[in-house]
Amino acid sequence: MLRLLYRSLTTIAGAPLRGWLNYRAARGKEIAARLPERRGIASHARPIGKLAWFHGASVGEALSLLPIVAGVRGAGWGVLVTTGTVTSAALMAERLPAGCIHQFVPLDRPAWVRAFLAHWEPDLVIWSESELWPNMLGEIGDREIPAVLLNARLSDKAFRGWRRWPGFAKSVLAAFDLVLAQSNADAERFRALGAYDVRALGNVKLAAAPLPADVTGLAALKAAIGPRPVWLAASIHPGEDAIVGRVHQALKARLPDLLTLVVPRHADKGRMMRDAMPGLRTALRSETKAAGPDVEVYIADTMGELGLFFRAAELVFMGKSLAVGGGQNPAEPALLGCALILGADMSNFREITAELTRAGAALQVGSEAAMIEALGRLLADKAARERMGAAGRAVMALHANAVKETLHALTPYLTGPKIR
Repeated sequence: MLRLLYRSLTTIAGAPLRGWLNYRAARGKEIAARLPERRGIASHARPIGKLAWFHGASVGEALSLLPIVAGVRGAGWGVLVTTGTVTSAALMAERLPAGCIHQFVPLDRPAWVRAFLAHWEPDLVIWSESELWPNMLGEIGDREIPAVLLNARLSDKAFRGWRRWPGFAKSVLAAFDLVLAQSNADAERFRALGAYDVRALGNVKLAAAPLPADVTGLAALKAAIGPRPVWLAASIHPGEDAIVGRVHQALKARLPDLLTLVVPRHADKGRMMRDAMPGLRTALRSETKAAGPDVEVYIADTMGELGLFFRAAELVFMGKSLAVGGGQNPAEPALLGCALILGADMSNFREITAELTRAGAALQVGSEAAMIEALGRLLADKAARERMGAAGRAVMALHANAVKETLHALTPYLTGPKIR
């Protein structure tokens, strides 16, 4: 019943959805020339031969798919990758293996979904994390296309929501022949919702290669920083910017030459974050290429440079964990040997957070005052930062086999007859 209602509502929503896409394009949230892709109209021809369709909603999900994409491509398959954000599209243009195609994923309207599938006719569907679109998954199931949910996870909120509608949840998950969960806890949640074949193979994000960095850009950034004490507030969200500004003010009484680096989760928030830090000498990377000696807070409102900033700072606070909740991925800086400070709410990355804190690689703080105390102590103790960084690298080494195990689980789909 609920599935039929959802299908009916999305069927009649064509005009509002077109208007919404145009509105997003006007705000830079969509690429106007590629809006037809969001309606299932392809901008590339389908390649000849077997085609695997990968989908990752945004940057993190798409990047985590790259090692699997490379493995599938190496097995002789054509590869289509879809994402839903402008930033992820730009990164895929840079990092997809040769011969792969990127498209924007269509919105979950039946006619647009059918147009997408009719053109691409994928032989295998591999989705990432928690993307559960009922119309698309229903069409995939009806067409009997083998489908795998990779690196699957369900947040507390998402799990509670799906449990209210168990029949609907089971019908949506029925499209997946295989669910490869990030953790045992995630696996139990998918089983509870009715998923068919569920295995916990680990988190592919934790087995990914370190984020890249331009060597010349890194040398320039380190030269600009010089001997100053420095810390990085990474992937922060609105609300956390003001906290970062006050933390810097509190710390500079003890460390007058302190440099605070800030990477917003969304690059277009740079100017807003600058305005949230009155009384500080701030600079935007989009406007200046150097964090000069007169700069107190340097805001990297650019795309694709997080790996550079993780390498420039030994001490990192991961955002979306203090003023707002859920957290951003702490595995990325841990892989590069950064000492970590995390806010109290890391519920989107609960298991890796627990591993890092148990190993002494990360500290969790529940307040602004606790953050000031932890940063002040670690900025004054290089040996402690190095111990934490080494502990983080050791934790990440334990997850190195996740990609290999995932590719092994996919082998029957890549080498055998159509599985259903």
